Amino acid sequence: MLNKDLLNALNEQMNHEFYAAHAYMAMAAYCDKESYDGFANFYIEQAKEERFHGQKIYDYINDRGEHAIFSSISTPKSDFNSILETFEDGLAQEQDVTKRFYNLSELANNAKDYATISFLNWFLDEQVEEESMFETHIDYLKRIGDDSNTLYLYEKELASRSFDEE
Repeated sequence: MLNKDLLNALNEQMNHEFYAAHAYMAMAAYCDKESYDGFANFYIEQAKEERFHGQKIYDYINDRGEHAIFSSISTPKSDFNSILETFEDGLAQEQDVTKRFYNLSELANNAKDYATISFLNWFLDEQVEEESMFETHIDYLKRIGDDSNTLYLYEKELASRSFDEE
């Protein structure tokens, strides 16, 4: 049985993961509207990954004999000024998720819930990868600047991204 505060926080995080998927789909829609199919693919695959994370938390809550509770999802931002802005917003979102997992880890540590501590470690490791990936894309996009040929090649590379459940 999970500590009540920890259960509430896990449910909140599960919902936040599904919100993140929603936000990444909004970024994909912007990219599609601007005819950046490769970048749209990147965000569609990112949304699949976030749904996987939400499902992972859902399964954990149920495996612990508790009830996963869904709440409404806010409307994400859908207007952007550039591809770079989508990646900057994505990084900010991932940094927020990292803080949320730190808070969850603190709750699990305070509750001495070692199973949940172990479960959350996977997400903490994942967040290091997520933030690094967005930082790298931001660096590349800043380096590319207004070079449309290089942007085209970079977009083609992102078009091949696919998410495989881990």
